[in-house]
Amino acid sequence: MTKKNAARLVTALVMAGLAVMVVVRHSSVGVQPQTAEGATPQTTIYTMLDAARSGDIAAYLDEYTGSLQASLKQTIDEKTEAAFARYLRASDSEIKGVAVSEPRPLSDREVAVKVEYVYQDRNEAQTLVLEKAGERWKITRVDDATRVKTPVPYGSKVE
Repeated sequence: MTKKNAARLVTALVMAGLAVMVVVRHSSVGVQPQTAEGATPQTTIYTMLDAARSGDIAAYLDEYTGSLQASLKQTIDEKTEAAFARYLRASDSEIKGVAVSEPRPLSDREVAVKVEYVYQDRNEAQTLVLEKAGERWKITRVDDATRVKTPVPYGSKVE
């Protein structure tokens, strides 16, 4: 085996290991609702993703606040709850895994969290801004998703 092939194999194995960790985290039993001692921005994000996976509109909306929550409510009113629940489930069904970064403080009450979504054919990164609301974190802004270059696509065979 040449050095080049060995490097490719190691890279593929590392990427496969990371993909497995992400998939296991994404497909694990749902995250429990936040409590005062367990409230983190990451918990909010995973709870939102679990609600999307199950099509639970009330739980999904509960992770948002402010104008973003109002905009989502308006969309639900225009689409109907059943259609929005189908949309949430369909959107989540394409995701193979999720990687959530550590929060980056923006102020004493706001953080930004980078979330990378792993799909069969691509990865996308998105920044979510969360604000501390009492004892909980709520999503206040979601930036546009950007495509992330992946050296080894999800599901690639290792040679």
